[in-house]
Amino acid sequence: MKTHFGNIGKWAIVVLLILVGSTVGVQAARDSAQVAIYQGKIIDAETRSPIMYASVFVEGTNIGTVANAEGEFMLKVPNANGNRIGFSHLGYKSVFFDRSDLKTTGNVIVLKPEVVSLQEIIVRVEDPELIIKGALSNIGKNYSRKPAMVNGFYRETIQQNKRYVSVAEAVLETYKSPYNNYFLNDKVKVLIGRKSQDVKRMDTIVVKFQGGPILPFYIDIAKNPDNLINESFFNQYTLRLTGQISLDDIRCYVVEFKQRKDVNLPLYEGKFYIDVNNLAFVAAEFSVSEYGLPYATSTYVKKKPATMKIDILRANYFVKYNKSGDLWQLAYTRSELAFKCKWPKRLFSSNYIITTEMAVTDVDYNNVEKIKAAEAFKPSEIFSERVEDFRNDEFWGDYNIIVPEESVLNAIKKLNRKLMRQQ
Repeated sequence: MKTHFGNIGKWAIVVLLILVGSTVGVQAARDSAQVAIYQGKIIDAETRSPIMYASVFVEGTNIGTVANAEGEFMLKVPNANGNRIGFSHLGYKSVFFDRSDLKTTGNVIVLKPEVVSLQEIIVRVEDPELIIKGALSNIGKNYSRKPAMVNGFYRETIQQNKRYVSVAEAVLETYKSPYNNYFLNDKVKVLIGRKSQDVKRMDTIVVKFQGGPILPFYIDIAKNPDNLINESFFNQYTLRLTGQISLDDIRCYVVEFKQRKDVNLPLYEGKFYIDVNNLAFVAAEFSVSEYGLPYATSTYVKKKPATMKIDILRANYFVKYNKSGDLWQLAYTRSELAFKCKWPKRLFSSNYIITTEMAVTDVDYNNVEKIKAAEAFKPSEIFSERVEDFRNDEFWGDYNIIVPEESVLNAIKKLNRKLMRQQ
């Protein structure tokens, strides 16, 4: 039997390489196609506050992206495509606009919260364990049994004491293996990428993040269910059905899971969002639990100075799927790892936050070609060492990306100025 502790080291996830002490280029962006660009902000109809990580997509296609943490979005759509543009988020009513109704910039998209009737929730209450087991047994029906080529935009950042010391991002191409084949892994290739970093600022240590672009596909719980919901899951967690919520106008069960107090392992607490009608995993959000944090350091830290003490402060994860036709497909993942480094006999410590996010921007089931082993990104590789320094604003061509938040933009400008002075 596999243990949950063994699995957490495989996918959870972020593996760090911390070294005492003080690029490889990729191909240029593809030529810009004839595309229309739509930019704007997505806000809550009642509070007028930004809606973080809302989905932005072209109706009836696999083209899309997500808004950033400030609700800002940018979507590039081929001019030949006349479909409507859709906007959606967990707990909100989806809205659609004809392309002629949207401006190039300055669009303000308002989403209204969708309230689920309490009476309907009471009528449909079911056993949470049966709901999860039903979702597991329906994976082969609810997700593609065919391989696909998936394009996605990936970004990873490292902050030291709330100041960015590294920003790296890329367009990825992934061979997405069938969901009903758990033995065939997804293969990830970096098509084009760039970075900006200030290694010298990192005190006497350099924090390196291993396997970054592979992490989003490890978090794909529908493809890798045993990484979270293994044979021990129902004995290690308490479950509770907390209600229902709407996601992309689809009613979902909200199943809460929490690590049992008597289980001394780095496990999780979080929520599954499961389609009421066909029991598909629609989304999941989870964190290493308060009972698991004391046991988490050895899982996340691969190498460190012998005398340094490292405490994991939090580790958060989110995965979301979109429905295309009758099937669900991976749409967005996000992770955040925060930890504290303390040298003995030193008054001050250093806090670090490593954040990753990946938005699927296109899926092709027809032109599928396996990625060669020599081109595939390896779990042992450091992403920031595989990409070149930041260039001009037209770097991405017609690739869809996640618009960086203002704090990330400011960090890039500062890091670039420092790099130019050094050069």
